[in-house]
Amino acid sequence: MSVLKYTLWIGTFLLAGCNSKMPMQPISSPTLVPATSVYRDLINLPVPAGKITAAVYGFRDQTGQYKQAPDSNLSSAVTQGGASILLKAMKDSGWFIPVEREGLQNLLTERKVIRALETPQNAQSIQLPNLLPASLILEGGILSYESNIRTGGKGLRYLGVGLSGQYRVDQVTVNLRAVDVRTGQVFNSVSTTKTIYSQQVSSNVYRFVSFKGLLEADAGYTENEPAQLCVTDAIQSALIHLIAQGTKEGVWKLKAEQDLAHPVLQAYLSEQNKQISQLEMLEKKGEKNFPQKWK
Repeated sequence: MSVLKYTLWIGTFLLAGCNSKMPMQPISSPTLVPATSVYRDLINLPVPAGKITAAVYGFRDQTGQYKQAPDSNLSSAVTQGGASILLKAMKDSGWFIPVEREGLQNLLTERKVIRALETPQNAQSIQLPNLLPASLILEGGILSYESNIRTGGKGLRYLGVGLSGQYRVDQVTVNLRAVDVRTGQVFNSVSTTKTIYSQQVSSNVYRFVSFKGLLEADAGYTENEPAQLCVTDAIQSALIHLIAQGTKEGVWKLKAEQDLAHPVLQAYLSEQNKQISQLEMLEKKGEKNFPQKWK
């Protein structure tokens, strides 16, 4: 086989494994955050009997985790904007009237400015209404970010030509609870987890094609599932579970009672029932290390 034919063969081999992932347009225009199946469930929830005025004072990163080197030793592994994600999910669900509390001081300052500019002539025209009080507080945070839950890979090399692939699975866990403002009672508390999948595929050639002719080529790609989107999915899922539990236990009501059989609510309630069934089954067997068995 001539050097030219050999080079063409190797080039075809490398491109066949990587051309589907090569970026065709490195520069792209800003777009809306991609919608997921969880978001579809969120916006398709049944209509409540009445929207609940709710506040979020914070949804903190409680993991204490930083990105692994060489990315950064100072940047957090998960987003610090959990409260913003939760507020948007509450608004989009159609179940809540979110009121501003995270930036409450800014709101109060601006109201003071408006009052300071009032004159006797326009005092009636710019009369400020009272702030809307919340009947429910949603608390919680990002509990953990576990790296390398599972890792693995495969590879093959023959006569200086190789192809390999690796994958890594991380996991993020969030907790969300609903607190009654009047009594401080915690109505419900939900914890959800979401896996973060990363993979790397590479191919390389290192071979002498003639006495002094060395052919060396590398190609590959890495694909990482965005951690921010996974956190968003986990928060949205926790909110749906919270709503589903509340409707089942009568904490809040649906506009139509028959909507309790709504497919979205039933899907999330069945997930909770499945977890309870697994616990009962493991307890009967006398197993103590539940999480290991779930894996």
